Amino acid sequence: MSDLWKTKLKARLHEPFTEPLTKVLKLDGANEDAIDYAEKWAVAADRPQWLKAPWTELNWNEEPHLLHPLSGDELDLSELGFASCDEKSVTNAVVEHVKKLTKGVDGDARKSHLALWRFSSDLFSVKDPAAQKLAALWRMTPSDGRVPDHSVADHSDLTSAFAGAFNQDSKGGAALLALAIGPVQPFIAAARSTSDLWAGSHLLARLSWETMKPVVKALGPDAILFPRLRGVPLVDLWLRDECDLPAEWFESCDWQQESNDSNPLFSAALPNRFVAVVPADQAKALAEECETHVRQWLQDKGKEVVDRLLKEVGETQDESLYCYQQMREQLAGFPEVHWSAVPFSLIKVQDKARQTDLDTKPLQASMAPLFGVAENEESGFLDTEVWQTLKKKMVWEDRSSFIVPTPGVLYPAVFDLAERVLASAKSLRQFDQLEQKGWRCSLSGEGEWLTTDKTQLKKSYRQQENTLWAKIAKKRPAWAKKGEHLAALPALKRLWPTLFSEEVGRVLGRKTVDRYVVSTHSMALVHQLNRWLKLPGLPPPAFQRACEEYGPATGIALPKRLVERHRSGDKLKQAKQLLGLLELASECDDADKAEEIRTVVADTLLGKALDSGVRQETYYSLLLMDGDRMGKILSGDEQHSMTYAESFHRSMKEGFNAEVKNNQFLKKYAEQKRAVSPSRHMAISGALNDFSQKIVRHVVEQEHLGKLIYAGGDDVLAMLPVADLLPAADRLRQAYSGIAEGEQTEDSQRKGLILDSGFALLDGALYRTMGSTATVSAGLVVVHHQAPLQQAMTVLHSAETAAKKAGRNCFHLRIIKRSGNLLQLTLPWGAVTQASYALHPLKLLLRLCAYLRHEAVSRRAVFHSLAWMKDLPEPQGDAEMLATLLAYQLKRQAGDKKSVSDYHNLDGLAQDLAQDLAQDLAHLAAHQNGNAVEQKTALSGLDYLANFMAVAEFLAREGRGKDDANRGAEA
Repeated sequence: MSDLWKTKLKARLHEPFTEPLTKVLKLDGANEDAIDYAEKWAVAADRPQWLKAPWTELNWNEEPHLLHPLSGDELDLSELGFASCDEKSVTNAVVEHVKKLTKGVDGDARKSHLALWRFSSDLFSVKDPAAQKLAALWRMTPSDGRVPDHSVADHSDLTSAFAGAFNQDSKGGAALLALAIGPVQPFIAAARSTSDLWAGSHLLARLSWETMKPVVKALGPDAILFPRLRGVPLVDLWLRDECDLPAEWFESCDWQQESNDSNPLFSAALPNRFVAVVPADQAKALAEECETHVRQWLQDKGKEVVDRLLKEVGETQDESLYCYQQMREQLAGFPEVHWSAVPFSLIKVQDKARQTDLDTKPLQASMAPLFGVAENEESGFLDTEVWQTLKKKMVWEDRSSFIVPTPGVLYPAVFDLAERVLASAKSLRQFDQLEQKGWRCSLSGEGEWLTTDKTQLKKSYRQQENTLWAKIAKKRPAWAKKGEHLAALPALKRLWPTLFSEEVGRVLGRKTVDRYVVSTHSMALVHQLNRWLKLPGLPPPAFQRACEEYGPATGIALPKRLVERHRSGDKLKQAKQLLGLLELASECDDADKAEEIRTVVADTLLGKALDSGVRQETYYSLLLMDGDRMGKILSGDEQHSMTYAESFHRSMKEGFNAEVKNNQFLKKYAEQKRAVSPSRHMAISGALNDFSQKIVRHVVEQEHLGKLIYAGGDDVLAMLPVADLLPAADRLRQAYSGIAEGEQTEDSQRKGLILDSGFALLDGALYRTMGSTATVSAGLVVVHHQAPLQQAMTVLHSAETAAKKAGRNCFHLRIIKRSGNLLQLTLPWGAVTQASYALHPLKLLLRLCAYLRHEAVSRRAVFHSLAWMKDLPEPQGDAEMLATLLAYQLKRQAGDKKSVSDYHNLDGLAQDLAQDLAQDLAHLAAHQNGNAVEQKTALSGLDYLANFMAVAEFLAREGRGKDDANRGAEA
C-alpha cells in the first residue's frame, strides 16, 4: 500500500494543465498502478465512449460552449462576456496558482491534496490581469471540450476518489457506498415556531455532515460523489480548523462576511444521504463508523443541552439526575442509519493492464433478484442498447473504432444496484422500543419531558410550578414558552439556535452572531412599513407617548431587504418600536390597554389612509417548494437526460452525424439517452448547493421582502408578505431551472441575477442550475398572523402534496381566512395551450390582481360576476358569451378614470384592459371545462373561474399591494 495522499494528489494533477507539477512536488511514493487505473475508470465513467477518428479533435478555447448535463441546453460563454484564453495562458495561470497553494502548506501531501480539492478551481492567488478574466469561468471549464458538460474539477475529483480507494484496498478494489439517515419529515415537522422549523432542518443537515466525517477524514472529501462538498461552509470550517489550511485562504468566503443569520453557515446545505467511492474491504467498517460517530456527536450535544438547562435555572450539573438518563435513552438509536455497499469487483476484468475485456456475469447475477429476472438474464443498464453496443469490439473500414470500455462504463449499473439495496435496507427498519411511563412532551407527544425529579412525571405539568421547564419558561422564554415541557429531541432543536449561534461566533472570532426571527405579524406588515418608512416627517405624539410609557422595543427583527433599503434613514428604529408595541399588545392581559396600543400603531402606520378604507394588514404567507422527481433525475430517467449525440460540442456533431448514417450500431448508440455518471451526480449536487446557498436567499431576501427559513438542496421554506408570494414563487421556480421567461433586465430589484440555458450568472459568478427539464412543485399558504404556526404548517404541507398530486410542475395556493373559510387554487407555472389560445394562468392571476387593486377599479366586479355566473352554461370554444359578460362587469366597475397601470407596466385605458382580461378569463374557463369533461373529476369551467376570481379579489385587497399599500397616507 503506497502513500494515500501522494497517490490522490498525483491523480488529481494528471490533467495537462498541472501534470508538470508532479515532478516539482516530489510525489515519488505514489501508487502509479492505482493512478493509471483510476484515470481509465474516470474517463469511462464521465464521458461517452469515443470514436477514434480525425473529426473528434477540437480546440474548446476557440469555441467556449457549455452543455447542461441534464437538459442538453447549450450556453455560449462568449455571449455572456467571458473571453476565452489560449491553452498556454491557462496552463501558466493554473500552475502558478497550484504552486502557491502547495507552498502555503509547506508541501505536505495531505494538506496539498485538500488545498487543491478546495481551491484549485478558485484562481484567487493569480495576479495576472489576463488570467483573472479566466477566474470566474475556470470552475466550469470542461475536462474535455468535446463533451463540455462536466468540469476539470469534477473529473479530477473522480480520478482522485478512485485512486484513493484502489490504494487503500488490500486487493486494489473499490466499492460504491450509499448511506442515508432519517427520519426526515417527522423530525423537521415537530415545530411550534419558525425558529423550530429552521432548527429541525439545520440540525438534520449538521447530522448529515457528522455522518460523512469518518469517510471524509479517511479518504478526503472528494471520496463523496454526492453531495458535492466543495464550498459547503461546514466543510470549509473543517478544512481550516481541523486540517490546518491557512485561515487567510478563507477570508473572501461568503461565510466570513456576515455576522447574522444571513451567513451561509445558517443554511441547511446538505441532504440526508450520500454516495461515496471507498475501498471495497473497508466499506462495512466505514459505514459502521459513520453510524457510531453521528450518534456519539448527538449524545454529546444532548448532554450539552441538559447542562445548559440546569445552569440556566441554577441547578447543579450532576449526571446522576434523571434528565441526563432521559436524554441518553431518548437519543439512543437516533438518527436511523441505513447503508448499502456494492463492490466493483462484481465486474471481472480479464485484461488487467488495460482494464478491459469485462465479464459482467457476477454483476448480472447480483442485479437479477432486485429486477425480478433470472440470473442468466441481463437487466437494468446491462439490458440497454448502450451497453449492448459498447460491449462489442467494433472497427470500421476507415479503421475508426470505439475506445474499449473499462469498468467505469458500468457505473450506472453499480449505482442502480446500490440504490436498490439501500431501499431494501430502509424497508427493514428495526426499532428498539423505549418504555415511557410518565407524562409526554407537549410538542411531540412521544417521549417523557425532561425532569430532574422522576416523580413529577406522574401528574400533569399543568398542575406543577416547580418543574425544570416551568423555571426555564421564566428565565429563557426563547427556550420554552409558558406550559411547554419538552423531551430530548425537541429540547435539542429548541436550544440549537443558541448553541449554533455561539459556535459560529467562536469560529468567526466574534462575540455574538445575531439570529433574526421575523415574527408573523411583522411579515404581514412589511409592505406597509416600507411605504411608511419612505414618508417624511415624525411619528405622531401618541406614538412617542406609547414608547415612553411601555419602554423601547428590542429584538424585533425586520426582513433584510427592508433594513438595507432604509438603513440610512432615521425611522428604522421607530419601525421596530411599532412592531414591539404590537408584540406587547398580543401578550397584554388587559384587553382595553391592548386595543389602545393597536389603535396607536394603526394611526401611526396608516395615518389618513384609515379614512380611505385601508386597514392594517394581518395576513402573511408561507412558501414550501420541492423539486419534482429527484430520485428519477439522480437515476438518469429519459425526461432529464440528453442523448449521446446531443452531448457532443456543436462543432463535433457534423462529423459524428456523418459517421452515424452508415452504421446501425452507432446510430442506436447515438439515439440512446446518456446513462448516469459520477459527473452527472456531482453536477446535480453542485446545482442544488448553489441554488440553496446562494440563489434562493438572493431571490427571497434581496429581490423580495421575505425571510428564508431554510433552504437545503431542492427544499425551500420561506415566509413572505402576501404581495410578494406569487412573484417570488415564480422567480424561484425559474431560478431552479435556470430558464427565465421573457426579457431579463437588470433593474434595481433583480440586478445581479441572470438566468440562461440552465445556468445562472449572479454577481459576476457563473453557476449551473438544474436545467430546463427540471421542475418544482410548491405549496403556498396565506394565513392570519395569529393563526397557530403548527396549523399553518400542516396546511402548507397539504398544499405541497396537492401540487404533486395535480401532476407536479405547478403550485397549490390555500388562503385560510380569519373567519375559517378556505380558498384554494391549483395553477401550472407555465403557459397552457388550447386551440389557438396560449394561456398563462399565473400571469393572468397577477394581471387580474393588479387590475382589481388599482384605485380606479372596484373589487365589486368580482362579487357581481360570481353572483350571475351561477346561472350561465359552461363555456366552450372561444367562450364569447362569457367573455362579453365579464368585460361588462369589469368595465362597469372601472369608474370614470381614464388610465390604469399595474406593476407589470401595462399602460392603457381601463376599458381596454377589462376587455383583454375578460377574454383571457373566459378562455381559461373554457380550457378548464374541457379538462373537466375529459377527467370527470376536475372542477367545471365556471366553478374554477369563480374560485380563480375569488382568490384574485382576496389578494388584491387594500394593503396587499407593493406600491399602493398605504394609498392616501400622504394626504
